[in-house]
Amino acid sequence: MSATITTVDTPQPATAGGRPLLRRFVRPGAAALSGVLLFLSFPPRPLWWLALPAFALLGWTLYGRRPLPALGLGYLTGLGFLLPLLIWTGEEVGPVPWVALAAVEAIFVALACLGIAAVSRLPVWPLWAAAVWIVGEAARGRVPFGGFPWGKIAFGQADGVFLPLAALGGTPLLGFAVVLCGFGLYETARRVLAHRRTGELPRSAAAAALLSVLVPVTAALAALPLVDDSAEDGTATVAAIQGNVPRLGLDFNSQRRAVLDNHAERTEQLAADVKAGKVAEPDFVLWPENSSDLDPYRNRDAWVVIDDAVRAIGVPTVVGAVVTPDTGKLRNTLIEWDPTRGPVDTYDKRHVQPFGEYIPMRSLVRLVNSDVDRVRRDFGPGHKVGVFDLGGTKVGMVTCFEAAFDDAARDTVTHGAQLISVPSNNATFGRSEMTYQQLAMSRVRAVEHGRSVVVPVTSGVSAVIMPDGKIVQKTKMFTPDALVAEVPLRSSLTPATRLGTWPERFLVLVGAGGLGWVVVRGMRARRELRVERSEGS
Repeated sequence: MSATITTVDTPQPATAGGRPLLRRFVRPGAAALSGVLLFLSFPPRPLWWLALPAFALLGWTLYGRRPLPALGLGYLTGLGFLLPLLIWTGEEVGPVPWVALAAVEAIFVALACLGIAAVSRLPVWPLWAAAVWIVGEAARGRVPFGGFPWGKIAFGQADGVFLPLAALGGTPLLGFAVVLCGFGLYETARRVLAHRRTGELPRSAAAAALLSVLVPVTAALAALPLVDDSAEDGTATVAAIQGNVPRLGLDFNSQRRAVLDNHAERTEQLAADVKAGKVAEPDFVLWPENSSDLDPYRNRDAWVVIDDAVRAIGVPTVVGAVVTPDTGKLRNTLIEWDPTRGPVDTYDKRHVQPFGEYIPMRSLVRLVNSDVDRVRRDFGPGHKVGVFDLGGTKVGMVTCFEAAFDDAARDTVTHGAQLISVPSNNATFGRSEMTYQQLAMSRVRAVEHGRSVVVPVTSGVSAVIMPDGKIVQKTKMFTPDALVAEVPLRSSLTPATRLGTWPERFLVLVGAGGLGWVVVRGMRARRELRVERSEGS
């Protein structure tokens, strides 16, 4: 009998292009992870420092990549970051608007990452790469439909060591320092690993660490004296009213009278507490955005409710109202209401929210989401800067979504504001992280311009913020409350306020210069290659 030998093939790892299949997913996974780490660095988590390993990991992902892979990896980073960060946008209208917004905004991240990969072969590349990231943020904050700056790296740094840089160069410089430091950490590690056999720290690694890590940290420490909460113009006692809403979500608008009554009643309760000596008498009172969605100019009952509440407290009060003219667009208006003269001044929100307060391309959007028709009449933007004189205190008005735009707060300060108010309405977004993300913006604005910031919100979190960015009072969510605090008034201008858009312009030019250098080097290399080929033939 002859033996039959059967051979069994041992399964081999799947390969693609000579590499194990699993390795194909390492960089895409790292790209998505870097985006998730960026998300986790944002409030309400006090994990601002996660932005540094996020950009270090992104640096490893993009370093030396070719254009198309870099674009794809960058898009994964954008989705990993923005999908969880913006999940609140689908709180009431479903996942389609949320996913669509994140998908569009991630394109800007992808294009920035394409540029970062391109400059990664230049000398001191972390410098160029960080500037390219700011180019992406600058573009995202302006287009389309006026831009959507939500998610600027600076807004995740309200608790971070780099925060003083906001007073020096605003949010662009603050974000640049964080990104530079993250890329610098990767470049330092890359050079150390490349020379690990020598047993010594190479000079190039030390230089990378000095440029990308020590310089921004040192700059932040040097900017500390700019963070000042002294009372240059005395103090003011301010009250912020949080009346609360009957229920969460978009349908709170159907309870407009109840929302107005809540804020009036809480103001009258504050007046009673002042009379009883329980709290200090405020110099002025701030109501939130949409505290009266009934136009008091057209609804006599709303006028009476507001006027009675303001007379009860006896000081100037700012009321957030929806104004409905006979023709034209609606106005998201803040009304300065005097206890004896009634309405004396108004401010119309300048940065109205696309797809929230007005619907671009309405007929097209309706095909994918019928909720667009909840906004039956579009809001239009105002055009003047809002600074109210409230009992001798000049208060700058920055309405809700406007806090994300650099010019909104800066304009009020350059027009004389000694204090900033950010009246907001977050009830639409329930108990999501949106309110904490927006509150962090106000903290950054406080440091950026050296002003106290008061944030009255319909449903919370309302807060009083000092010029150093620290919160001294805040409310719980969906709880009627009134904050009363004495805050410093200031009139000096920080370097960031004086410089305006120039820090961002400079960083954009740096980023463009790096990309231009890449183009010139590529053209020179191709020319030299053609010369070599012609000589060889």
